[in-house]
Amino acid sequence: MKIRNARRISQGFFFTLFLFFAVVSDLRYMKGYPISLFLELDPLVAVATAITTHSVYKGLLWSLVLLVPTLLLGRIFCNWICPYGTLHQITGWLFGKGRAEERERIEANRYRSIYQVKYLILIGMIAAAFFGSLQIGLLDPICLFHRSMTTAILPGLNLAFPSTFYVRQYFHVGAWVIGFLLLALVAMNIVIPRFFCRVLCPLGAFLGATSKFSLWRIDRDPHKCIDCDLCLKNCEGASDPHTQLRKSECFVCFNCIEDCPTDAISFKLLPDLQREISAPAVPARRAVVGGLLGAAFFGFGRASGASDRNYEKKVIRPPGSVEEKEFLERCIKCDQCIRVCPTNVLQPSFLEAGLEGIWTPILNMKLGYCELNCTLCGQACPTGAIQRITIEEKTGVGAAAEQGPVRLGTAFYDHGRCLPWSMETPCVVCEEVCPTSPKAIYSREVTITRRDGKPITLRRPYVDPSLCIGCGICEHECPVTDEAAIRVTAIGETRSRDRRLLMDGGNTGAVRDLSRRER
Repeated sequence: MKIRNARRISQGFFFTLFLFFAVVSDLRYMKGYPISLFLELDPLVAVATAITTHSVYKGLLWSLVLLVPTLLLGRIFCNWICPYGTLHQITGWLFGKGRAEERERIEANRYRSIYQVKYLILIGMIAAAFFGSLQIGLLDPICLFHRSMTTAILPGLNLAFPSTFYVRQYFHVGAWVIGFLLLALVAMNIVIPRFFCRVLCPLGAFLGATSKFSLWRIDRDPHKCIDCDLCLKNCEGASDPHTQLRKSECFVCFNCIEDCPTDAISFKLLPDLQREISAPAVPARRAVVGGLLGAAFFGFGRASGASDRNYEKKVIRPPGSVEEKEFLERCIKCDQCIRVCPTNVLQPSFLEAGLEGIWTPILNMKLGYCELNCTLCGQACPTGAIQRITIEEKTGVGAAAEQGPVRLGTAFYDHGRCLPWSMETPCVVCEEVCPTSPKAIYSREVTITRRDGKPITLRRPYVDPSLCIGCGICEHECPVTDEAAIRVTAIGETRSRDRRLLMDGGNTGAVRDLSRRER
């Protein structure tokens, strides 16, 4: 039981560490903690972003550390470190086959052909990456768990236990989809133990393919084996240790060694290759189909509207974001930027940015606004989709004065809803809250005659597009609450040449090139 207990201690430690980083991803608690550690250790994130961008963001070099034990020992990450895998194992033990009869558990842990699916998913995502569409974040376990913690789990705990769990940003568009997806994947452990890990996980598939070259691995001595199949009773990966070990499926949990009554199974350096199946059991035709589906996803996704000229006006990216095409090549949909945002303005998109952009971060000014002196989203981003910029660069002061401030978009008035314009009601809220200096929103005094014949003096607001930075505080604070009288769109954002508002006009026509930073 010594190895099993050591593994449980390792799982508990890394699961707790992951939860700790998720909780402290908050302005009040961050204090320099490496909150992106698990994402930066993810080798699939590094490989996929390297394919899409032809470069490696410097923080992702840490993923090489994880490849070393994989090449030495096999797919050890899945059952010793991965917090999402630990969640599924615990759930399966509590509600699934973990407490079933011995024979039922043995049958549940035999290899099935459906376990090929994760390799087809990996092939499809890698194929899409070669075309420039980064989609590994949809099912990568670390990205998926981060996204679920940000939008569903922590906010849900906060709402259920407000005096115990306090999460400042607890409103997220589409959180129910992400939350129910998590519940569905976890619930599938009742049907198939470690369902996500065995059937869907692209990171597990990547590590499984890599573990083909591992030096140490499980080995069965056929002369000692009595064919009792007890090694399958607690096999986490369904790797068939009772026959030819499926090396790419083995989680290196060592349960088979401890369960074997005759000591026929051991962990050896370079055992006989005839007693194992080294490569993933994926027929070539299915692999080709997986690649074609990945290419088709890119085509359908890109045609659905994810381009500078064609995505919706609501797609306003965080400050420091690179140009949209490269943004989609870098963003892994982990939504960690959403977690650290102090005003709740960052939200997971659904189809606003097309199929490619699902669950990527956008600004929703009805829920918050971009704080002028905040650059936390860039600090939290592990892939450089949101670059790390300074407050001076964001606000366009000091050394960045010549470039001007980072502009997220431009505010526009709807005169039909604006109180001073359409309802003869005094209001200067937008002008008062505008944070720029000089203010991008100004007003002109007018005197009009009301229907009752009485004159009234009003101040009607206007927007100076050369000063507006698209922060959205005017929209957020507008007293016309259902549909604000002033709304921000992405037009005029400094990261794109194709979305300029003015052809000349100084900084409104400038483009901030962040694509080459910190690689």
